[in-house]
Amino acid sequence: MKIAILSRNERLYSTRRLVQAAEQRGHEPHVVDALHCYMDITSTRPAIFHRERKLEGFDAVIPRIGASITFYGLAVLRQFEMMGVYPLNESVAIGRSRDKLRSLQLLARAGVGLPVTGFAHTPDDIKALIKLVGGPPLVIKLLEGTQGKGVVLAESYQAAEGVIDAFRKLDANFLVQEFVGEADRSDIRCFVIGGQVVASMKRTAKDGEFRSNLHRGGHAGHAELTQAERQTAVQAAETMGLNMAGVDLIRGRHGPLVLEVNSSPGLQGIERITGQDIASLIIEFVEQHADANEAKTLGRG
Repeated sequence: MKIAILSRNERLYSTRRLVQAAEQRGHEPHVVDALHCYMDITSTRPAIFHRERKLEGFDAVIPRIGASITFYGLAVLRQFEMMGVYPLNESVAIGRSRDKLRSLQLLARAGVGLPVTGFAHTPDDIKALIKLVGGPPLVIKLLEGTQGKGVVLAESYQAAEGVIDAFRKLDANFLVQEFVGEADRSDIRCFVIGGQVVASMKRTAKDGEFRSNLHRGGHAGHAELTQAERQTAVQAAETMGLNMAGVDLIRGRHGPLVLEVNSSPGLQGIERITGQDIASLIIEFVEQHADANEAKTLGRG
């Protein structure tokens, strides 16, 4: 198969591993920087050009679209879909997962466990919003934040009101969530491919930090999942419509609670901790589904 890997940097670990796995399985991978693409969106002959070269003959596309280029990256992915190329994750599904508010609403509607979460618009609602999530300590998250950026732990009413007021003055959209203390500064990353959890790791924040992201100095180790945690991770990915996802959850008092569903999860940490060849599992999934082109939307979303 001829496979396009949408990535801004061919030297990134995840990109290199996908290229390596595809080549080892006899395929022809091409790294395509979405921001260097331009498109002919004519309905009769949609086309994509990358650095003045027309992209043709692709069987599948693996999107590795960073949050900072979501809008244009999804436009390029939709164009591939319009050309009949099979996407590992479809543009509509990635769009759902990138909209934090919408994703939480969809997960809640599906009955997936979540931390108590509030969202409001006017400053007059601050006290009621804080009360809604059980009071401090509480977590305040920018809707546009990634990798732990734009996430603040407020340990008092005064701190919470100060952060919320600052975000309001910046006209920023944010969520307020209960702080689940029993998680003990840890979360679990579940890697889901094709409706199965293929690997998992427990991430713990460094001393003095509550965010467990590895990019922020957290450390990781093996995680033994319960059946409920596996089912929650799979349900979360399926609710978003993602064939591949990194589902972050914490262990609450009454069961697993989903924090986020990531449509472009990194491979380095999970492969290093688990010893699993995740990249090959991704390519294998693409092999099994690209021929029949089992995409649902084909760019119609």
